[in-house]
Amino acid sequence: MVRCEPFRPKCPFPGRCPPDSLEAVGEYLTQFNGVVSDDPMRAAAMVAGWIRSDWRALFAELRAESPIFVTPAFTLVTKFADVHEVLGHEKVFTVRPTRPQLDSALGSGFMLSRDATPLNWRERGVMQTMLAPRDVPFVRELSGRCADECLDAAAKNGRLDVVGDLFRPIALRVCEEYFGYRGVEPATLSRWVRDVVKDCYANPLRDGAVHAAAVESGAQMMNYLRSELGRRRSCPAHDDVFGRLAALPLPAACEFDDERIAVNAAGLPLGFVESAPAAMALATRQLLLRPDVFAAATRAAREADAEEFDSYVWEALRLETFFRLMPPRLCEQEYLLAAGTPRATTVAAGTVVVPVLASAMYDEDVVPAPNEFRLDRPDYHHLHFGTGHHHNCLGVHLARAIIPEAVRRLLRREVASIPDSDVVFDAIFPDSYALALDQAGLRR
Repeated sequence: MVRCEPFRPKCPFPGRCPPDSLEAVGEYLTQFNGVVSDDPMRAAAMVAGWIRSDWRALFAELRAESPIFVTPAFTLVTKFADVHEVLGHEKVFTVRPTRPQLDSALGSGFMLSRDATPLNWRERGVMQTMLAPRDVPFVRELSGRCADECLDAAAKNGRLDVVGDLFRPIALRVCEEYFGYRGVEPATLSRWVRDVVKDCYANPLRDGAVHAAAVESGAQMMNYLRSELGRRRSCPAHDDVFGRLAALPLPAACEFDDERIAVNAAGLPLGFVESAPAAMALATRQLLLRPDVFAAATRAAREADAEEFDSYVWEALRLETFFRLMPPRLCEQEYLLAAGTPRATTVAAGTVVVPVLASAMYDEDVVPAPNEFRLDRPDYHHLHFGTGHHHNCLGVHLARAIIPEAVRRLLRREVASIPDSDVVFDAIFPDSYALALDQAGLRR
C-alpha cells in the first residue's frame, strides 16, 4: 500500500511518494523519476504537458504501473473504479480547489463549487426545474436549424472551420434563444465565458493576468444579468430559462433572491459555450479518423432517426472526451483509496486529487477492447458528464440532444478532412478545425 501525502509548499520535496513505491518500467515514469528528486515542480509540469499532448500513452502506462499517481502538485486517479470512488465521495473529495476562481469571477458562491451543502441542494433543484426535460425537442430543433443555416452559408466557400463557423455559433445561439442571453454580442459572451473558464480550469500556475481577465469578464457578465433581470420583469416577452428565473415566485425563506438568480444564470453559458463545441469538434475528428465508421455514421445521419445516430457521437467521445480531467478535488480527510486492491493508497488530507475521465474510459478491466469503436457499449462506459454527486450535469438531457444533432447535420453534407488539417487548441479549448465542404452539397 502507498501513502500519498498532500502538497505542502514549505516542504523541500512536497507531496512526493517514496521512490520505491513506483515501478519505473515505462517511458513516462522513467522520465518523471529522473527529474522529480532534483526539481519536483518541473516534474509535475512535465506530467501536465504529457496530459495535453501524449495523454493516451501516458494514461495507459499509469493504469498499468502506477494507477494512483502522485506528483508534487497533484495526484492522478486513472482506473475506472477509482474515478467512481473519488467522485462518489463528495464530502471527502470536494471541489473546493475551484472555489476561489469562481467566487472571484461571479462575486458570490456558486453551486458547483459548494458540493454537499444546503446551497448546492437548494439551487441545483431550482435549476433542474428551469432546464425542463420537455425542452429537449426544442433545443434539438434549434441546434439543427442553426447548423443548417451555418452550413448553407459556408457551402459556397468549399471549406469551413467547424468550430468558429458552425459549432460555436450553435452554442451561442442556444445561449441566446434558450438560456435567454438576449441583446449580448456573441463575441462578447464568448469572451466572458472563455476568460472565466480559462482561469478556473486552464490556469494551473495561477497567472495573474489570466485571473484578472476572468474577474473583469465575470463582473461584466454579472452586471448584464442584473440589468437584464429588471428588464425581463418589466417586459416579460420570452419563455426562455432566464425568463423563467425572472418570474419565479419563491418566498424569501428559499434564499433564492435576485443575486442568486444572476449567479445561476451565469453558470449556464459557463458550463456550455466552450464544452459543447469542443465535444462536437472532437467527436467529428474521431469519426473522420475511421473511414468505415465515418461512412456508417454518414449513412445513419442521412437515413436513420436522429436518436439512432447519437450513439456514434457518444462512442467517438469515449475515445476522445472533451474533459480529459474532472476539475480537481481536495481530499478533506485521510482516506484509503482502492482499499483491498494492490493499488490501495492512503490519501492524506490536503492532497489535490484529479480524476482522469479519459483514462477511466480506456480501462481494460471494465471497458473491453477500449481502443475499438463499438456502438453496443452500455451507457455507464461513457463518463463524459461525470459520475457520483456531479453525475449528469444539470442540462445533460439537453446536451444529449444539442451535441449529436449538430454533428448529424454536418454529416448530412458532403464533408471531408483536409490534408494536414487538425483541431487547433487554445489552452484546453478547440479553437479551429478546417474541413472540406462540397460546394454542390445540398441539404439532406
